[in-house]
Amino acid sequence: MSKINELMTTRAKAWEDAKAFLDSHRNDKGILSAEDTETYDKMEKEIADLTREIERQQRADALERQLSAPTSTPITEKPEAKKTDDKTGRASDTYKNAFWNQMRDRSSIEVRNALSEGVDTEGGFLVPETFEKNLITALHDDLIFRKLAHTFTTSTGVHRIPVVASRGVASWVEEAGAIPESDDTFGQKSIGAHKLTALIKVSEELLNDSAFDLEGYFRDEFTKRMSSAEEEAFLIGNGNGKPLGLFTDAEGAEVGVTAASATEITADEIINLYYSLRAPYRKKAVWLLNDSTIAAIRKLKDNNGQYIWQAALKEGQPDTLLGKPVYTSVSVPGIEASAKTIAFGDLSYYWIGDRQGVTFKRLNELYAATGQVGFLATKRVDARLIVPEAVKVLQMGA
Repeated sequence: MSKINELMTTRAKAWEDAKAFLDSHRNDKGILSAEDTETYDKMEKEIADLTREIERQQRADALERQLSAPTSTPITEKPEAKKTDDKTGRASDTYKNAFWNQMRDRSSIEVRNALSEGVDTEGGFLVPETFEKNLITALHDDLIFRKLAHTFTTSTGVHRIPVVASRGVASWVEEAGAIPESDDTFGQKSIGAHKLTALIKVSEELLNDSAFDLEGYFRDEFTKRMSSAEEEAFLIGNGNGKPLGLFTDAEGAEVGVTAASATEITADEIINLYYSLRAPYRKKAVWLLNDSTIAAIRKLKDNNGQYIWQAALKEGQPDTLLGKPVYTSVSVPGIEASAKTIAFGDLSYYWIGDRQGVTFKRLNELYAATGQVGFLATKRVDARLIVPEAVKVLQMGA
């Protein structure tokens, strides 16, 4: 059994012990004594510590796999059998080599000629296609919400999506009676392209060092800067220069339940939120909430005395709430007055459109006094919830 599975088994046992402790030490009013509350808090802290250790071990395993990957490719063909570059445009090896030479400022006529196919309208050069695909993959791995949403790439300025605004209905009519007309009406949702930028600075010494992995450095730094900005916009963006977030009032998820309290959530309210979502959307529905909210609801029970939150038992599986997977993001609002703090639904109805073409612009003079070269990275992306009824949220009381 792997270290992670051992930790998950230990965490599951600790959670069962904590539940048993709660059941056996509550008084007739359902309240713990001060001493028992202190004991339970220690048990809950152990569960939280185990959760953090599991996540730490998962990151360590991922890093170990990355460092164990081969650093070179074996020679499998005769030296005289020279490969030909059958790719064109930004996908070609010629363009890729010219791009990174330009980033290192090893300019030549050949470099400029190759890069003429990727000149951006705002200056700078479009990155090679392989780098762009790797970059999007890195963003996907770094963001929990990108994994749950529907993503696509578009080369057009505005992507229009037809949606059903209202549905027709069937009617009972008398024999030979007039048949009322009832047709579906259609609307459109538009996904444009908001600009997301990051400024990356590299010392001149590193740029001149051929052993420095400039491509990997750009990918890692770009991912760090963009991932948190994207996740926040996808969840709480207001649409002004950024995407419309899942939790926004305008065209975001519909309110399924409004809590009676501004500071507490009950098990009944969680269950009501579950059933406020129509059955077709519940098939692939997941929960999305803040870590602090989990701490508030993991003690809740249903009307049968069963805890509604269950810890995962195997590596790679999420915890569950009422049998549905639970995912967390720091960008989801916490528990406070009028906040939309829990989302439940099929998040594949949230569409993320990546505009084709990521740009790097080299800034030679701006940071010359400090011996650095700036690189302005630009990415265009937009997103919105296409079908608001596919996701329901719980809103706290005023």
